Amino acid sequence: MVSIAGSDGENYPLTRKVQRDIWIHQHPLNCSSPNVKFLVTDWEKSPGYGIGAQIAGMCGLLGIAIKEGRVLVTNYYNRADHGGCKGSSRSSWSCYFFPETSLECRQRAYELMKSEEAWSKGIVTTKENYTSKHIWAGPTPRKWGLPWDYLQPTTDINGTLLASHRKMDRRWWRAQAVRYLMRFPTEYTCNLMNEARHIAFGKLAAKMVLQSLAGDWPKESGAKPRSDIDEYVWSNHKPWVPRPLLGMHVRMGDKACEMKVVGFEEYMHLADRIRRHFPYLTSIWLSTEMQEVIDKTREYSHWNFHYTRVKRQFRTNMSMADYEASLGRETSTNYPLVNFLMAADSDFFVGALGSTWSYLIDGMRNTGGKVMAGYLSVNKDRFW
Repeated sequence: MVSIAGSDGENYPLTRKVQRDIWIHQHPLNCSSPNVKFLVTDWEKSPGYGIGAQIAGMCGLLGIAIKEGRVLVTNYYNRADHGGCKGSSRSSWSCYFFPETSLECRQRAYELMKSEEAWSKGIVTTKENYTSKHIWAGPTPRKWGLPWDYLQPTTDINGTLLASHRKMDRRWWRAQAVRYLMRFPTEYTCNLMNEARHIAFGKLAAKMVLQSLAGDWPKESGAKPRSDIDEYVWSNHKPWVPRPLLGMHVRMGDKACEMKVVGFEEYMHLADRIRRHFPYLTSIWLSTEMQEVIDKTREYSHWNFHYTRVKRQFRTNMSMADYEASLGRETSTNYPLVNFLMAADSDFFVGALGSTWSYLIDGMRNTGGKVMAGYLSVNKDRFW
């Protein structure tokens, strides 16, 4: 099942029910039943597709599977085709997140793909059975009614709350789909997150520990026995990060062909707006592909910036595909997913709704107890 943080009022309408229903849909009691149909698909492999576009496409395919009563089975994931993903998880989404369906259903789907009868009767389909328009802009599943009609306005664009737009249903559904696909990170992903947090916050955490000591550093090196409350209550807390934390995704570079690109100053203007209301907010987790943005953080000494240590672009006309190729497949997959999960867990978020990546982060937040934190965007989605 899926664990949802926060109250129902802090999430998109029906989030808990929808996540439960998707899980049940994806895990039939008997995968070999003649009534169980499948949609088997690779993730998009074209270099022109970023991770955000790949996930958005799979959200569309999950919607199609639910509408047609099929179990979605994902196959080859090119971004997991590297040495960090070991054994059966190599080239699979399951390297990073819990599989979308059971091993039994996956094996049954692969068996049916060898059967001409299964193909002729439509028991199994693939991505190639559907048009791009159907995948990317097809009707949203209606089995839960019209919950998007009840979305509380929490998105701020140019100082105005966005009450409604033409794609409310798609925004709600993608949020549910991305929550399901990324519901449980694997041990590999957790280790990536731990390493990133240690590099970004380790010294700050160590300083806090030293300041908390009543006297000198204890001379005894042996570990003290853990009490029951240590073992069964406090051990369940999330890893430490400085709170409150503002997530910020600054998308520039080749994105100008898809949306209005604005400078880092516009993002910081929105960050300062949030801080005026929450003056104790001092820390930003910054996600960007541009070195120019990292360099400009020095102009904002009243903020504490944290970010992954990765090579960034020095010129704005470099395509994202070329940039990712320069990093290598493992790094170009791992660091964006770390940034995504850090932003999803942040207390506030500033981004660009014209960016699919920011759009999906917003969806993950709105199904993770962050609805009432709001979302300040430097632009709107180009289809709204």
